[in-house]
Amino acid sequence: MKEVLNAQRRYWQNAFLRNPDMFGSKPSNPATFAAELFKRENKNRILELGGGQGRDTIHFARHGFRVHMLDYSKAAVTMVIDKCRESLLPVPVDALRHDVRKGLPFDDETFDACYSHMLYCMAFTTSELELLSCEVRRVLRPEGLHVYTARNTGDAHYRKRRYCGEDMYEINGFVVHFISREKVEHLAKGYEIVSVDEFEEGELPRKLFRVTLRKTTVPP
Repeated sequence: MKEVLNAQRRYWQNAFLRNPDMFGSKPSNPATFAAELFKRENKNRILELGGGQGRDTIHFARHGFRVHMLDYSKAAVTMVIDKCRESLLPVPVDALRHDVRKGLPFDDETFDACYSHMLYCMAFTTSELELLSCEVRRVLRPEGLHVYTARNTGDAHYRKRRYCGEDMYEINGFVVHFISREKVEHLAKGYEIVSVDEFEEGELPRKLFRVTLRKTTVPP
């Protein structure tokens, strides 16, 4: 199944090119939640992973956060750069093409907070998610926040499509890794779990976790 997982870059690249606003232009509910939380805790320098077409990126920047966005789709990064330029944002946004399976290209303790919406349910193996969580912890400053969302095992599509290993299933060409509560806890080594909230989004509707973590001072 390695070939299936590696082919996801092409699927997402083509999807973004076909529909430049496939997720809409308004920020997601998790992004509005995260922005309020980050503002309340004076977390100003934000790392966004898997920023896609930039709807959440632009929301953060409009609220004065210094945002560094990563995505492995060249089309997505180009779109975000163009949208940010057109939006006349109060602070600049750094958008970079990068595959987070290869670690994060930043020094230790660079960011106040990290955010991602449905990146954790992309075509990553559990070992790749473990590396990602460790890398996020590495680049967070002490007491830094990590907010991510992922489709969970209560979702209607779980175990209903082509099986791709672990808890991954292929849905209309896209591989989804469904995350259980146990896996959330497993991936939280080195963090305090602040909250795990369930919510619904989109058609079906999709069932997701919104996970809020805080970097602990004790090494994992």
